[in-house]
Amino acid sequence: MLTPPAAVQALLFSSGEPLEKKQLAELLDIKTDELIVVLRALAGLLKGSGLTLIETADEVELRTAPEASVIVKKLHESELARDLGKASMETLAVIAYKAGQPSNGATRGEIDWVRGVNSSASLRTLLMRGLIEGKEDERDKRRVRYSITTEALAHLGLARVEDLPRYNELTTGVQEINKEEKE
Repeated sequence: MLTPPAAVQALLFSSGEPLEKKQLAELLDIKTDELIVVLRALAGLLKGSGLTLIETADEVELRTAPEASVIVKKLHESELARDLGKASMETLAVIAYKAGQPSNGATRGEIDWVRGVNSSASLRTLLMRGLIEGKEDERDKRRVRYSITTEALAHLGLARVEDLPRYNELTTGVQEINKEEKE
């Protein structure tokens, strides 16, 4: 059985984003003042480990320690120096061609459906390089809709999304399919 600090560490690691302290206390079935003690214990355990706790009044997040910034920066630089690769280019193409649709971009589910595989790693690479951006989907607030950035257009040597090869032909075809599905 996990100790409370280890349980908090597991929850924060698996979430990959800040969690509300209230939610953590509920998940651990402890009181808020007990959570403060648990967070202090975890912070102590993490000293010198390369990880640290970041706390606000309401949230807590597991992040890399400031001391690890040099080596983490090297990792990100090496990722950015590599070519995009086939998977990332496919993902970028799906997003780019969906940019002209009324939905303006693509969700991860749509990208995965077109490619037939999980696109999480490709999306991460494209986001890190600033080639795409994610915004809350207007129709479903639980999803993120990815769109192409001006940096991506410059990377592809294009002035506008409409300059993509066979853009009009492909987007018209997609619009016709969507229209038929609605009928």
